[in-house]
Amino acid sequence: MSVEVYRDEWGIPHLRADSARELVHAQGYNAATDRAWQIEVERHRSQGTSAAFLGAESAGWDRFARQARIDDTARRCYRALDEETRGWLGAYVAGVDAGLRELGDTAPEFARAGLEPGRWQPWTPLGIWLSTHILFAGFPGKLWRDEVVRRVGPTAVGLFAMDGPGTSGSNGWLVTGDRTATGGPLIAGDPHRYIEDPGVYQQIRLACPEYDVVGFAVPGVPGIGHFGHTGTVAWAITNAMADYQDLYRERLRRLPDGGVEALGPDGWRPAFRSVETFEVAGARPQEVEVVETERGTVVIGGPDEGEGIALRQPPRVREDLGFSALPALLRARTVADVDRAFDRWAEPVNVVQAADTEGGLLHRVAGAVPERDPENLLRVVPADEPRHAWRGLRELPREPVGTIAVMANQRGLAAPLGIEFAPPHRADRIRELLDAGEKWTAPGMAAVHTDTRLASSRPLLDLVARLDGLGPGAGLGPGAEALRKRLLAWDRHMDADSADAAAYARVRAVVVRKLAAHPAFAPLTGMGEAHPEIFRPWLALAPRIAYALEALLTTGQFPDVDREEVVREAVEEVAGATETGETWGDRHRLAAWRALPDGDDGDGRDDGADGAEVRPGLSGDHDCVLSTSSVPGVTDLSARGPAARYVWDVADRANSLWVVPLGASGIPGSPHRRDQLPLWLRGELVPVVTDWTRLTGEDHPHQKEPRVYEQTVEGFGTVRVSPVDPAADLDVLHGWVREERARFWGMEGASREQVRETYEHLDSLTTHHAHLVRLDGEPVALFQTYEPEADRVSECYEVEDGDIGVHFLIAPAADGAVRGFTGALMTVLVSYALEGHGKRRIVVEPDARNAKAVALLERAGFELGPEIVLPEIDLPEVFLPEKRARIAFLKR
Repeated sequence: MSVEVYRDEWGIPHLRADSARELVHAQGYNAATDRAWQIEVERHRSQGTSAAFLGAESAGWDRFARQARIDDTARRCYRALDEETRGWLGAYVAGVDAGLRELGDTAPEFARAGLEPGRWQPWTPLGIWLSTHILFAGFPGKLWRDEVVRRVGPTAVGLFAMDGPGTSGSNGWLVTGDRTATGGPLIAGDPHRYIEDPGVYQQIRLACPEYDVVGFAVPGVPGIGHFGHTGTVAWAITNAMADYQDLYRERLRRLPDGGVEALGPDGWRPAFRSVETFEVAGARPQEVEVVETERGTVVIGGPDEGEGIALRQPPRVREDLGFSALPALLRARTVADVDRAFDRWAEPVNVVQAADTEGGLLHRVAGAVPERDPENLLRVVPADEPRHAWRGLRELPREPVGTIAVMANQRGLAAPLGIEFAPPHRADRIRELLDAGEKWTAPGMAAVHTDTRLASSRPLLDLVARLDGLGPGAGLGPGAEALRKRLLAWDRHMDADSADAAAYARVRAVVVRKLAAHPAFAPLTGMGEAHPEIFRPWLALAPRIAYALEALLTTGQFPDVDREEVVREAVEEVAGATETGETWGDRHRLAAWRALPDGDDGDGRDDGADGAEVRPGLSGDHDCVLSTSSVPGVTDLSARGPAARYVWDVADRANSLWVVPLGASGIPGSPHRRDQLPLWLRGELVPVVTDWTRLTGEDHPHQKEPRVYEQTVEGFGTVRVSPVDPAADLDVLHGWVREERARFWGMEGASREQVRETYEHLDSLTTHHAHLVRLDGEPVALFQTYEPEADRVSECYEVEDGDIGVHFLIAPAADGAVRGFTGALMTVLVSYALEGHGKRRIVVEPDARNAKAVALLERAGFELGPEIVLPEIDLPEVFLPEKRARIAFLKR
């Protein structure tokens, strides 16, 4: 197997192999080495076994995963795959297993959770995909609408039909060559999901003789599904907000033999039943009864209650998750290829935009949407009525592209397929911004990504404006009047440094809480009490009011609510509170989801602390283009936002840009764990590296490794590692190696010519490399790397795949100059050796007499091995005397 792994300066993996099978195996291996903890958590979630190590907070999900039969659905979909896709998927799983066996348990979270990496099944990636997306269509919203109709009446349903925190959306736009500086199309956007740590999207490049694709992968799933660029065609998706899952109210009865029957259109029919037990860390095991009728899996209620609610979803009915689209997308060269690939797409239902270098354009919906009675989309429907049965699949809409196509989950292309869509504000604002530009470039798109104008503030501010006209005795106090004027003068941008945006948010929060407590809405309280906890975000009243605030402040329904009085009270309350001078960013902070939320995960930080590094302040808001969602009236912390940003330049992929909220690595302590966060916060993007010579050094006749590595360490400086130039760097090197303190380097008596010849010889090798390390531009160290199997050290220990050997010499003036200097520098060099080269273990063999070096290695976490004797080498090109050394190892 021939596989090469390179990483750019952001630690993004670039994988190259001789075949597609070898490549997908390498992708699986990379997922295990970079994201072992993350993908193992997702595997357990798909199986309903996560509470065994995450505790009681995960028990609700495990119960649902088992009732919904996620793992069994994945198994069925896997069996139904074509042979080619099954083989491709199997190679990925084999790569994951190999990576987990070799390196998985080095992730510190496993020890903290008391968990060991497990074995993957061939269908595990399908289970991860399904468990990640099963709530995307927001079927629990039907529980809410069902209760609203029953408690208030059908006319109230539309007031609350807004995109909320329980669903996932995104922005996406396509600008044709008529409106770009290059004359080629640009595709840009950002998916809005819960921000997870590590991130749900992994930047990656996959290259083999068949294709060379950059894009965002979902760790644990092969290929690049949602956002990709093959060099000649690029594509991106947004959530179509389609409705493709149904809930059926089932009548159930238990039989004397323990079996279960369900009442359907053809009378009482047997239902599948099993009883499963799952472990819960720190608590007793839980038992769950799994029931499946001819409609679907019962996720609420059961035979003991005499009724239940069954979930019917296309992947279980059709035994198809659309995985055959994934390898087809990698091979795509044109829009027509992308279109055909998305014909195979199933879950979730998305709007697709694509463009190619031949002028092809695409704007369509892709996925599996059943044809059924319109009432199925609205609410829970009776299982025994024949009219609610599914009748095949709907034909999905598509439309031609003009000069601009925008999709931001609004009621547009996919309108016939759903009920609840996002308000039009994001889509309208994106189009307004794009129309205002003359000739767009990829870097220019950052201004669209980061726009913070909040159009949905208008109804509340209109009511604030009307407070001036209230009758005698009802006017505002001096402080409230000052606040009113501030709000009306505000530019309506939710910027992190804006005190006016914070004031608006405080008033909005009070309005939401007052409306939620108003007697008019009392019938809608307490909905979640009768349903499993996992569905409660869709059933809580305050979030529903928060996201429907525009409609509730302007509707004539609920006439008992004096909206002006509610707003007046809110302004008075906020004005009367102690003035803190806080900004929106003080309130609106990132709260990323983590499987292990409390304590140190191994990178030396308390991630439960409310520090700027862990919970930075954010610009944006739910209805801004920069959609960083909170739940007004509940919390201003943001758990959802742009899980990635991208700009695909179709004419020249090298001009493309991307960024993720945290970093490319999921490894605690890695310099690439959170190195993109500052850029993401500022709205900046990282260049997409497409030049292999920049990654491999092949523009240099002998350099076969990354040419330059650069890392900025807060409080330390920018460290740059670059190849030694034997002529230009001679003065520096000669001065260092002749110092007495460098005696173990073995060159203390060398002349300038001998030093130059030595490094010219190293420069001629493909297995040994010398680098000069600079801190903020000043040389501070010499760092040499080598392949152990091509070195005399291979005679002294058993070389393993993924080993890399290193030597380093810290400059006399630098060593000890600053407290912690050596440790900080070592951290960067270790990262370069491992992540920069895609290696798994560092091998060092300092002179056994060099006690200072051995002690440094121990402090850095190296495992000391025995003393060894390196044999003498006497060749025309080089002479190395026999050396007694202390071998040591550091695993990634």
